[in-house]
Amino acid sequence: MNGTAFSLFLGIVGLTLVITYFASKKTKTTSDFYTADGGLTGMQNGLAIAGDYMSAASFLGIAGTIALSGFDGFFYSIGFLVAYLVVLFLVAEPLRNLGKYTMADMIAARFNDKKVRGVAALNTMAISTFYMVAQLVGAGALIKLLLGIEYLYSVLIVGVLMTVYVVFGGMTATSWVQIVKAILLMLGTLVISVMVFAKFGFSFTEMFNQVKNATPLGESFLNPGNKFKDPLDTISLNLALVLGTAGLPHILIRFFTVKDAPTARKSVVYATWLIGAFYIMTIFLGFGAAAFVGQDQIVAANAAGNMAAPLLAEVLGGEFLFAFVSAVAFATILAVVAGLVLSAASAFAHDFYTHIIRKGHASEKEQMKAAKWASVGVAIVSIILALFAQKLNVAFLVSLAFAVAASANLPIILLTIFWKRFNTAGAVTGMLVGLISSLVLVMISPSVWSPVEGAAILTGEAIFPLANPGIVSIPLGFLGAFIGTMLSKPSDVDKFNEILVKANTGSGLRKGA
Repeated sequence: MNGTAFSLFLGIVGLTLVITYFASKKTKTTSDFYTADGGLTGMQNGLAIAGDYMSAASFLGIAGTIALSGFDGFFYSIGFLVAYLVVLFLVAEPLRNLGKYTMADMIAARFNDKKVRGVAALNTMAISTFYMVAQLVGAGALIKLLLGIEYLYSVLIVGVLMTVYVVFGGMTATSWVQIVKAILLMLGTLVISVMVFAKFGFSFTEMFNQVKNATPLGESFLNPGNKFKDPLDTISLNLALVLGTAGLPHILIRFFTVKDAPTARKSVVYATWLIGAFYIMTIFLGFGAAAFVGQDQIVAANAAGNMAAPLLAEVLGGEFLFAFVSAVAFATILAVVAGLVLSAASAFAHDFYTHIIRKGHASEKEQMKAAKWASVGVAIVSIILALFAQKLNVAFLVSLAFAVAASANLPIILLTIFWKRFNTAGAVTGMLVGLISSLVLVMISPSVWSPVEGAAILTGEAIFPLANPGIVSIPLGFLGAFIGTMLSKPSDVDKFNEILVKANTGSGLRKGA
């Protein structure tokens, strides 16, 4: 066991538990639990969004994919970053103006129907669980490498901690854990990036020349096609990454933690600058791991390459930097899974329990109790699923969550705001078609099936040829919404006009809507 790493791990856990303790004193109402009572500033929320978004997939998965596959790994960085333009220009302000606690609130502002709220909540829980599995896989691999604790127990440790943060501290604790983590992650990544660049004499030319000679891929390391050999698969992946962020529930609920839409916009601007700087630095992480750690050592530590960044830190800065970077990666996972648990629990407690089961008549105490029990349930399901996904790259797992979000949520968000004829039937149909098609296509894809034993979850030939279903499932989500709308009665035009005004100005919605 690495003593320094263990000490830093304990320090991270201790700091986050202190944050949770103080946050618990401020978490008395449902508004406190779900949105920190809208009390975050633009900069604070921007840091929290960045902390929520720069996940284990970003820090561990992308660095490993670049190190092993070269240029193709950078597709993840590009897609994750460009996605925030979609969020900034199309989603952030309308969502903040129309919603209260969850994405379903926004849609229900136009379509006051239990079916819409129920299906939206189902989507939220499915996407959050998918995403959470990726984080738990990264956590299991990281703790096993550092502390020698078996994968099962590693996943359980993270599962227990994330449940504690949410159950006791709600959104306030989650937000501040994410803020602390964002600062630590940016600091750690910057230090490694500068050290890597220094090794190449601060010369990009020298870096590219050395890297292409340091890997078995040779010159092709710098060219696309090493991992994504099918152009359609590449397009499908990038569609999912660019459009998926605008449908991710744990990102969308962050816009309810500020007081108004202008502050929500500021949050996205701050987050985009931070995230952009981080993703540029993933080049140094990946190239540095390829040149100074080597493919054999990366694969030996973890077949999917998830440990490339911590191993690079060990080569460059010895035991302490290795321990620090690993502890930061651990903090990264804790922060993201807390946000995911909260989004899924909010969907169940606020949308299912309060509005469908109790028909809007649940007391504050009952809602809080439902949210806390939902948090425990979500954590248990995610832990069980993570035990079956140990060998998968975490960046890949997250890309699948993005595909589901882009297929099931984004079409409905956009059409709710911009299409006058859109109605309840279209919203329900679009969400279900997007969700079911993306999940089914994943289950019959090479992501799950491989003729080589141990290369995927199951052994056999895949029916669907693409690893990421986005190029098929995203259009299907829009098509389902269109067909469902056209085959049923048009929506209330007056209600649409009110929603349009409210979405763009934050005022004008009739009382009680």
